[in-house]
Amino acid sequence: MTPALSSPPVALSSHCAGSVRYYAAAVQAGAVAIDDCQTRLPLRHSHHRYVIDGPNGAQQLTVPIVASTATLSTPLRDVRIAEHGNWRRLHWGALFSAYGRSPYFDYIAAELEPIIMGRQTFLLDLNMAIHHLVVDFMDLPLHTTLLSALPAAPAGDLDWRAATSLRHGDGLDVRDVPYYQVWNARYGFRPAMSILDMAMNLGREGILTLKEMAL
Repeated sequence: MTPALSSPPVALSSHCAGSVRYYAAAVQAGAVAIDDCQTRLPLRHSHHRYVIDGPNGAQQLTVPIVASTATLSTPLRDVRIAEHGNWRRLHWGALFSAYGRSPYFDYIAAELEPIIMGRQTFLLDLNMAIHHLVVDFMDLPLHTTLLSALPAAPAGDLDWRAATSLRHGDGLDVRDVPYYQVWNARYGFRPAMSILDMAMNLGREGILTLKEMAL
């Protein structure tokens, strides 16, 4: 769902399959501008890393980037994906192992697999493809644009980039709310997983938890 823009967007960093906390904050805002020009990327690992909840516990998946673009001065839109290590097949295998038995895996897999197994050149393209799939699949009331498309970058209380770009934790004004996870019985609830975890386990009902997190 992409509602009409009725309020100024907040600025967010681009995350790869961002956390449920990231999406709870985004839904709370209602309109977001993803920063496609952001630099100093190695200090903000969520740009190309995400965490899923699998049979062996929490697992961090990393999208490798080309060494020449892994510098502090490279804007996000120019960061290139590296294809070494067969990472796409490893990511999809990890997602299948983690969520193949989850309630909504079969409903999203047909659209998610071509994205993960695709041939995007730039990290931003991968991040935005996953983002738009999640928004559509979960029917999130969220309007998304790129920061470069705005006449001026949001500032002050509308700039949430620092809050969503920390290497350890975040500074978002949201709380963790337990929801069903397929591995709950083995490990208990794991907060701050990738939004893919919620999409696989809750489907469109995930919006209820995201709203509750933002209260």
